Amino acid sequence: MWLCIFTVILSLACITNSSAQSIPFSSDKWDISARETRVENYFGRESLYLKGGQAIFKDADFKNGVIEFDIAFSGERGFMGVIFRVQDSRNFEDFYMRPHQSGKPDANQYTPVFNGDSGWQLYHGEGYGAAIKYEFNNWMPVKLVVSGKRAEIYIMDMESPVLVTHDLKREIAAGKIGLKAGNLAPAHFSNFRFRNIDNPELKGVPPKVEKASETTILSWQVSNNFPEAFLDQKHKLSKQDKESLSWQKFACEETGVANLARLQSPRDGKNTVFAKVVIRSDHEQIKKIQFGFSDRIRVFFNDRLLYSGNNNYASRDFRFLGTIGFFDELYLPFKKGENEIWMAVSEDFGGWGLLAKLENLDGVKIQ
Repeated sequence: MWLCIFTVILSLACITNSSAQSIPFSSDKWDISARETRVENYFGRESLYLKGGQAIFKDADFKNGVIEFDIAFSGERGFMGVIFRVQDSRNFEDFYMRPHQSGKPDANQYTPVFNGDSGWQLYHGEGYGAAIKYEFNNWMPVKLVVSGKRAEIYIMDMESPVLVTHDLKREIAAGKIGLKAGNLAPAHFSNFRFRNIDNPELKGVPPKVEKASETTILSWQVSNNFPEAFLDQKHKLSKQDKESLSWQKFACEETGVANLARLQSPRDGKNTVFAKVVIRSDHEQIKKIQFGFSDRIRVFFNDRLLYSGNNNYASRDFRFLGTIGFFDELYLPFKKGENEIWMAVSEDFGGWGLLAKLENLDGVKIQ
C-alpha cells in the first residue's frame, strides 16, 4: 500500500515538473507597469500588448528550469524579451531581441542588470548575442533553459539553441520572471509558462572563454561614486581631492572586465568612480598600458592627468556602439618605486566598466 501511495505521489510530481499550463495575462498574478499595455486578441489568440515597460509574474520563484512564451513584433527598432531571477526592479538577468538587427550577430542580447545599469556594452560577441532572422508580424516561440551559471535560448527552432550563454553574471538566486518591451517598438506576448527544474537538460556547447592574460589588472580599489563635474578642469589631484573618497577592493571577472555597477548605481548625478591600482617598478622606465572603458574616462598617473576619452554610444558616428575592449593605450613614465594609476570612469547607460593590461611585467609588480 505504501509503495502504491509513493508511486502516485512521485508520478504527480513528475507531471508537475515536466509540463506547465499557459498563464493568462488577465490573471491578477501579473504586476504590469508600462507606458502602453492591454490584453487583446492578436493573430487569433489572447495576448499581452506591451510597450515601454514590464510585466512581472508575481508568483514565480525561479532559479533553474525552463521559461517559454510566444512573441510577435514588427521589424521596427525595438528591444523586447524576458527577464528572470528578478530580485527587484533594478537587479535581474535580461535577454532581449533587436528586431532591427535581424540576421546580424547582435540580433539579440544577454546582459545582467546590476543596480539598474544594463551592461550590454561590456558583454558582447559570442555567448552574449547571436545571428538569427526573425519572422516579423508572426508568432515566434521562445524558450530559455537556465541551469546554474548557464542558459540556452531557443527561438523558433525548439531543438537547437540559437544562443548558448556560458556565464550568467549575477549570483545564482531564485527570483521572479517578467516580460519586457522598451520605449520604441511594442511587442505582443502569448502562451507564457515556466517550469522549475533543478538540473534541466542543456544541449548546446558553450563557447571557449578567453581568460585574462597575466599582465591584466585583475583587482582594483574602487571609490565611492561622485558627480563627474567634480573633475572638470582638474589636471592634478590634490590631497584635498582625495580626502573625501572611501574605497573598497573589487575583483574583476576572469576576462579582466570590472563591471562597476556591481558596487553602486550611477544615479542621482553621481555617475563617476575612481578605480586605482599601485604598480611598483624596480627602475625608471616607459611602459605601455592598454585599456577599455564605458562610457568616459580620465586617467591620472601619479596624480597628473594624462588622458581623457569618450566611448559613449553614437559618440563617434551613428553606428558606434561604445562596446568595451583594449582599444586605447598610453605610455606611462614609471618612476622607481610605487606608482599609482587612477582611472575615473563615468557612466550614462549601457554598461559601467573598465579593463586594463600592461604590455609586459618586466621590472614591475602589480600590487
